[in-house]
Amino acid sequence: MLKKSLLVLLGLTLILPLLGCESESEVLTLATTTSTEDSGLLDELLPIFEDETGYRVDVIAVGTGQALEIGRSGDADILLVHAKGLEKEFVEDGYGTKRYPVMYNDFVVLGPSKDPAAVLEANNLEKTITEIYETGEKNETSFASRGDKSGTHVKESALWEKFQLDVEAKEWYNSLGQGMGDTLIAANEMNAYSLSDRGTFLSMKDKLKNLDIVFEGDDLLTNPYGIIPVDPDTHENVKYDASKELVEFFTRDDTQKKISEFRVDEYGEPLFFPDAN
Repeated sequence: MLKKSLLVLLGLTLILPLLGCESESEVLTLATTTSTEDSGLLDELLPIFEDETGYRVDVIAVGTGQALEIGRSGDADILLVHAKGLEKEFVEDGYGTKRYPVMYNDFVVLGPSKDPAAVLEANNLEKTITEIYETGEKNETSFASRGDKSGTHVKESALWEKFQLDVEAKEWYNSLGQGMGDTLIAANEMNAYSLSDRGTFLSMKDKLKNLDIVFEGDDLLTNPYGIIPVDPDTHENVKYDASKELVEFFTRDDTQKKISEFRVDEYGEPLFFPDAN
């Protein structure tokens, strides 16, 4: 009996590590933006992919800049991010195989209902940003920035720079280092202006009683999202075949249709527009 038990124990000792390796191989790590997670889109789509393929997707939701850094270190298999210039550099530097367009929405400028900078009277983006800056300089308003090198933060920084406005070390400029959802909650509590992607704002609108869209519609506010497999030639540990399956899933027609319909019934307008084709 003792001999038989030892044989069983020996068998389990040999088999269990193999089972562990098999389970590990089924996990795909996706580094993405907080906006895609905060909107609820990933919760809608990824279970479908997991059911179809047997892979489990672990999501790391951070700012785009941090997601790209995670990809550069090989600690993610694939990225879904929204800073097209930085994404292009990522691929050109050999860290990603190719950027595939998935969807887009736009950024909107949010502000308190009383609109102390009178942004609602502005008729263009430059005047909007300038009025917020000048009113902040009078200590009559404040601005809540993600401050986390995310795609939203990169866009916001580019706007200040384009209009030659230096917000560095300004007391009214709050660099929070937070994700999109937390930044919106802070802006709402502070009665501050902020920049948000439209999808996250709409998905959280019920919690943001003090914030309204005060400017929208400029071409500079377009917000495209791309998906990029990490290059296995640079990081041989990444699960490239699984990444290709996730790319195919996000860009195929039925998934693109689901993106176009996501929460339209709830908000009366799409949070994202598909553009894989």
